[in-house]
Order: sequence, then structure tokens, then C-alpha cells
Amino acid sequence: MNHDSHNPSHKRVKLKVLGISYSQIQTGAYALILAQVNGPYRIPVVIGAAEAQSIALRMESITPPRPMTHDLFVSFAHAFGVKLKEVFIYKFEDGIFSSELTFSDGDRTVVIDSRTSDAIAIAMRTSAPIYTTPEIVEETGFVMEVQNTEEDTDEHSNAEENDIVVEETDTDLENNDRYHEPRLEQYSIEELERTLKKLIDTEQYEQAAKVSEILRNKKKK
Repeated sequence: MNHDSHNPSHKRVKLKVLGISYSQIQTGAYALILAQVNGPYRIPVVIGAAEAQSIALRMESITPPRPMTHDLFVSFAHAFGVKLKEVFIYKFEDGIFSSELTFSDGDRTVVIDSRTSDAIAIAMRTSAPIYTTPEIVEETGFVMEVQNTEEDTDEHSNAEENDIVVEETDTDLENNDRYHEPRLEQYSIEELERTLKKLIDTEQYEQAAKVSEILRNKKKK
């Protein structure tokens, strides 16, 4: 496999795991939130329940009684002296992120294709860096507004440093209902932009991703 990750001159964007947003309305739907390091962008990646649980456990430094699949994979790699060098999210197509894992045993380097959710779960267990392209950030990312008050700024800073899992409140769920109305396609561009801003402000990234896709399609017409 020969992606731009092997070209050192290619500009890349470093990411970190910010949190997981999930909704009780849509069973099994989770959004992994990746944040641009030293930048304003946030990227939502829709993942499955098992991967969300695996990532959440690692974020909160919880060790399960028995190793989970990603723990087993990392233990296997370490046992044979193989190290994960990096994760590279190299493509976004049809709503799906594609990633690759770069492994090395000191003598040779091997690149393996992976689901992004699995790649992130493994990277979190090995402290491996996560990268993507500027194009993917521009296409899928949201810019988070910086709060003006010192208290809010501290709150956001602590949340990022501690990688807190974000759980929706009842109010969030009500808002989720409101924004999950049918016929979003019939909204004007201005209405979609206002809706998108509200969803981002309330950290409802999964719904925001859907609205953003509709908005992009409208602007192309």
C-alpha cells in the first residue's frame, strides 16, 4: 500500500482523541471526536458500540477483568517486538474514514489497512501518534468557538486534557429530537448553517455530521 503517509514532504495534521458523544435515541450510534492538535478543528467519526466501549475504557484508564480484542492485539505485537509507529487517516469517501497502521520491528516496516475505529483504539493503547490530511480536516472538520469567559475556557481545557467521555443530558436528547426532523433537505442554506452551529455548540456531532453533508450537497447544486 502506498499512501501519502510514506512521503515525508506531504503535509499532515496531527490529531488527538477528545471524547465520545452518544445518543440514547439512536441505539448503537456513537461519534468518536478527534481534535486537531494546536488547532480549532474537531472531526466526528461514527463508530460501533464495541469500539466505542473499547476506546472509552482506555480514555478513563479502566482495565477490564479480561483483555479486550484491542488489548490482545497490542499484547501480541509487543510479545514479538513489534511497535505501532503511527496511525494515518488517509481517505474519507462515502461517509467512511479509511486508516492505515504503520508497524516496525526495528528491521522492517509494514503498513496495514484498518478501520479507523480499530486504529484509534490500538493507537490509544500504544501512545502512537494519529495523523490525517489537511483535505480531510477541511472536508469533515468543525471549528469549535472559543468561549470568552475564563471559567468556560478552563472547563474546555480540562476536558481536553483529561479526554473526558461526553454524555448527553436530557436537554441534549430533546435537542437531538428537534434536529432529527425529516425534510432537512428542504431547509435553506442559511437554516442549515444555523442548525449546524447549534448542533456543534451543544456537541451533538453525529447529527451535525448529517446536517453538514446535506449542506455540502446543497452548496454543490
